[in-house]
Amino acid sequence: QVQLVESGGGLVQPGGSLRLSCAASGFIFSDYAMSWYRRAPGKERELVAHIVSTGGNTNYADSVKGRFTISRDNAKNTVYLQMNSLKPEDTAVYYCYAHWMFGYWGQGTQVTVSS
Repeated sequence: QVQLVESGGGLVQPGGSLRLSCAASGFIFSDYAMSWYRRAPGKERELVAHIVSTGGNTNYADSVKGRFTISRDNAKNTVYLQMNSLKPEDTAVYYCYAHWMFGYWGQGTQVTVSS
């Protein structure tokens, strides 16, 4: 059974940091590119960051460049999103997405940036 389980969300003050994790099981993780998406209230889902299967190439939305870092550990079947200098507009539900032959979504984790 395929599972993607996100963790690490929560409430943080502006300027703070969070590290999201997404633990994968039920498929060959190292074959799949991984992405983080987010959906803010009243907005469309947005691609935040992407990493290829080997971890050798990453891409980011302009809104998070220089603040967020995506990484992966294929030995642990886990992808991470390090989020620094958080802003209120980063408030959203964050989802991880695995894609190659098929696409798999996690259940999401809430990130709230507020003072």
